[in-house]
Amino acid sequence: MHDGSETMTRGRLATILIVLGAVMFVLGLTVSAAFAPEWRRLHVLQALIYVAIVALAWRNSAWGFGVGLFVAGFWNWLSTFATTATHDGIAELMSVVKTGSVHRPDLLLSLFAFTGHILIMLGCAIGFARLRPGRRAWVQLIAGGAASLVYLFAIVFAFGPPAAIQLMHSVFGR
Repeated sequence: MHDGSETMTRGRLATILIVLGAVMFVLGLTVSAAFAPEWRRLHVLQALIYVAIVALAWRNSAWGFGVGLFVAGFWNWLSTFATTATHDGIAELMSVVKTGSVHRPDLLLSLFAFTGHILIMLGCAIGFARLRPGRRAWVQLIAGGAASLVYLFAIVFAFGPPAAIQLMHSVFGR
């Protein structure tokens, strides 16, 4: 038999993971925008996604868990398979550990953001599982995730710098 404290602990853990992951990713966006002004508009609009994830997850919304899973999953897939950012970031981290010097801080920033997304995905998976989802919750999870990806693609193509648009074109074969 489960007592309420276990459910409360898992709920608190999910929220902490989501908030921490969102803060990490938005911090990564902020630092990136400080050094690359052409990305600022896109990064401000992208940060709104993470505000939505936290706000919706705080309410135990399947929609919010879907947004978190899909957006974080997409960006981590992108940085792992469509670019070399994650692999190169891990190599840079190992180099820092061995030599004590940083050669490519942008790669460490990518790895930091990747880690934030892992935390968001774990928190969203835990939070969604806590809902004991039925068919309606699964539909909301998928709809929230799909809507967030549509928003993400729209802001990239409407406000992103040429490099972001080119990356999307290369990913989707155009």
